[in-house]
This record gives sequence, structure tokens and C-alpha cells, in this order.
Amino acid sequence: MDSNSVKQALMKQVLQEANIANARVLIEKLQENCFEKCVPKPGASLSSSETTCMTSCIEKYMAAWNQVNSAYIARIRQESNNQKNLS
Repeated sequence: MDSNSVKQALMKQVLQEANIANARVLIEKLQENCFEKCVPKPGASLSSSETTCMTSCIEKYMAAWNQVNSAYIARIRQESNNQKNLS
């Protein structure tokens, strides 16, 4: 294995670990925000209104998460390009 292959494998592993960490944070935030907002008195099952609230909350939260993530990636790319142009 050459050094470029090792570098690519390492970068792939780091990216996968970062994605897993981001997914965990997302799930925790969904639980904190949506569940607490939509299910004031937890029981054996969710009512129809609680299910509707959870679905709506999760969809909105995911849309916001994706927007922030896209902006973050665009910023990283911009910074990377700026660094290349300075070299």
C-alpha cells in the first residue's frame, strides 16, 4: 500500500467517524427538542396529535440541520480554495 492509499483510507475512516458522531448529535437533539415539545406526558404509546407533532418537528429539524450542514460544507470548500489560491 502506497502512502496515498493509506492517506485516502485514513481520510475515509475519519469522515465515517465524523458522520457517526454527527448522527448521534442529531438524534440527541431530536430527542431533546421534539420529544420534550411534543410528548408532555409520556405513556405506553403516542397519540395521533403527538405523532403528528413529532413528524412535523423532525422534518423541520432535519431541514434546518441540512441547511446548516450545507452552509458549513460550502464554507470549508471556500476556505480550502482560498488556501490553495494563496499558495
